[in-house]
Amino acid sequence: MEAIKEKKLTQTSKKAHLETRGKIITFICISIMVIAAASILFFVISKGLATFTVNKVSFVDFITGTDWNPSQKDANGNPLVGALPMIIGSFAVTLFAACIAGPLAIGAAIFMVEISPKFGKKVLQPVMELLVGIPSVVYGFIGLSVVVPFIRDHISGSGFGIAAATVVLTVMILPTVTSLSVDAIKSVPRHYREASLALGATRFQTIWKVVLRSSRSGILTAIVFGMARAFGEALAVQMVIGNSAVIPTSLFEPASTLTSILTMGMGNTVMGTLDNNILWSLAMVLLAMSLFFIIVIRFIGRRRKVK
Repeated sequence: MEAIKEKKLTQTSKKAHLETRGKIITFICISIMVIAAASILFFVISKGLATFTVNKVSFVDFITGTDWNPSQKDANGNPLVGALPMIIGSFAVTLFAACIAGPLAIGAAIFMVEISPKFGKKVLQPVMELLVGIPSVVYGFIGLSVVVPFIRDHISGSGFGIAAATVVLTVMILPTVTSLSVDAIKSVPRHYREASLALGATRFQTIWKVVLRSSRSGILTAIVFGMARAFGEALAVQMVIGNSAVIPTSLFEPASTLTSILTMGMGNTVMGTLDNNILWSLAMVLLAMSLFFIIVIRFIGRRRKVK
């Protein structure tokens, strides 16, 4: 009996030791993630604020200015670092891509879940996974080889501009929004559909009045998540938007985004100079918008849980 008790005590102590070790490893991993995230936030914010604290650039002029040429100064001696054209360009391509990809993704999700689930699972799901895995540079090269010449030959302008960037971003975020929308629609309880059909509603009425309304929060989360990816996309947009730091008056005129200016200038500046600090300020704006999208997603998810 004593031997059995000692064996049980030994096994219990081993389990407790393993559990303690697992907790320590988990805590270390979480700590590394938190430290890395905090370090990135601190580094980007400190570098971004150097433009306004060290170089004495007005934050209002930075946000509302329309002239972008950090190496030159205006009549008052202030550098031309107006980021408004890039901010407008980033929001324009993001909103247009979301407006196009949203309805397409919702329609595809409804077809994959409600209309033809077998075909959706066997054919459309692998296609979506394939599209997600394609690198952004491939999307940009296809846009440069197909979309830009098509716009130039059949519509107007040089082909570069917000329209071309919108098409490329729409294709890029469509698989992501579709996959998340599929998960949202699948999460609707089956008895909701059965109750609606039992009351005499058609399948279309059930989808429109019951399924979509019940999964509205999840679908909104999917669209916002797609917008967050579109807003932060750099290489594909840079290849097709034209990279002209001016406020566009047409969808078919060259424009620029925050990410395109960053990728073009990051290797051509010296650390600590105004040219470099102003790029960090653009990165800080991008970071702020990413945090905003995360807050919106969490807010929508919280409302969904409450309901």
